[in-house]
Amino acid sequence: MSRKTPIVHKTRTQVVVEVLREKILSGDIAAGEPLRQSALADELNVSRIPIREALLQLEAEGLVKFEAHKGATATVLSVDQVTELFELRAMVETDLLAKAIPNMQRTDYAEAEQVLELLESAFKQENAVASWSELNTQFHTCLYQAANRPHTLEVIQSLNTNCDRYIRLQLLLGGGIPKAEQEHRDLLEYCKNGDSNKACELLKSHILHAAETIKNMVAQQVN
Repeated sequence: MSRKTPIVHKTRTQVVVEVLREKILSGDIAAGEPLRQSALADELNVSRIPIREALLQLEAEGLVKFEAHKGATATVLSVDQVTELFELRAMVETDLLAKAIPNMQRTDYAEAEQVLELLESAFKQENAVASWSELNTQFHTCLYQAANRPHTLEVIQSLNTNCDRYIRLQLLLGGGIPKAEQEHRDLLEYCKNGDSNKACELLKSHILHAAETIKNMVAQQVN
């Protein structure tokens, strides 16, 4: 009996996650709207425990924000912010990759391969959403670190932190996982072959295509 309880509990929480995610993305729950746990529990006919757990998972996906003395609110998503952040990423990251490729060693490829395997494994688990963006950033960092530009790398990490919720949104709901997996594999192969032009071209396309998908999703939510 004790082994069954967590499975039932997890399923209930996941149902609540899916209902609230859809409400936020469809605009039924407006951006900035408070998410009161007691009211949601009554509405969905569950206890406050799965509500709390669902809100924490949605926070990891970037759709919910917790603030002191205010509680949880639906995150405000912005098309303009997506455009600026991802265009910056495309410019800075392609430049850094071009500088890194001539300096890459086997250890860089091996580290990138290891992180990529962890990311691909996490993609297969919906309860690992919170790790997707972190592992994605780690993979890209493995490809950039040979450039020996620590300040530029800090800028990229800051950009990725701001892009985090949008990246998760695109991967989880935009159908971006198969494309991301293939492009990551191709990108690593181009780097191994020292093909800077193809690698940078793919990286730019990889970032900007994700941005277009995300902007369409955000626009639907806002409108």
